[in-house]
Amino acid sequence: MEKGAREAAEILGVNLIVQGAERDLDVEKQMQIMENLIQRKVDAICLVPAGSREIIPAIVKANNAGIPVLNIDNRLDMDALKEAGGKVEIFIGSDNYQGGLVMGEYLIQKLNGKGKIAVLEGVPGQESSIQRLRGFVKALESAPDLEIVSSQTANWEMSQGYDVFQNILQAHPEIEALFSGNDNMALGAIEAISAAGKTGDIMVMGFDAIDDAKEAIKNGTMEASIAQSPRLMGKLAIEYAIKFMGGEKIPMEIPVKIKLVTRETLQE
Repeated sequence: MEKGAREAAEILGVNLIVQGAERDLDVEKQMQIMENLIQRKVDAICLVPAGSREIIPAIVKANNAGIPVLNIDNRLDMDALKEAGGKVEIFIGSDNYQGGLVMGEYLIQKLNGKGKIAVLEGVPGQESSIQRLRGFVKALESAPDLEIVSSQTANWEMSQGYDVFQNILQAHPEIEALFSGNDNMALGAIEAISAAGKTGDIMVMGFDAIDDAKEAIKNGTMEASIAQSPRLMGKLAIEYAIKFMGGEKIPMEIPVKIKLVTRETLQE
């Protein structure tokens, strides 16, 4: 995402400041960053929210300071934002619900519509986590013989993915597949599967198609992931910030396409 943003910024002559917390969950740190950017009187903020609700007070402060905010990737809770009197100018991101739906349909196909599966969820209350899970569960409605025996959060983190899935495996050794809300948790789960001597026995599916996940798909320890085109998101964020500041009318939402990534698609 940062690469795409920097490429667009260079072309458009934008002074781009990129800051972020070390952990996806660190809303407090993101609030501090927002406060700092408001004090520096930046012209616009392209925000990937650490929390769909928690960051809203900082957005309202930016609004009050006359700084436009663009919502990138993780969708905000728009009802809560409106209730707080805040606004964003645009949402640029993937359809997380569609991504979960695609992965659910793929799993049904791979397991012939029957079996026991587990789910690793993202941050509770975060919109991207909610929508990915909803889409996945919706797909499974057409396969009543596919049973989710355990669905637990691992907060997007690899270490938690390892610990949580290790516990799930101990309680449900019969699990045949795992859907993880992101690749980091999936990669942690793969380590837990290896530690349990079950490599190759459990189909693991993630979300994001990060480089390490692609390698895992190539070597067969991971079945599939969903690519979201983050580089394009970063590029579009800068382009639409400039358009808005230039007085151009911009749409409320720009959808970014998703793509199922498997060993076959990587070979292609």
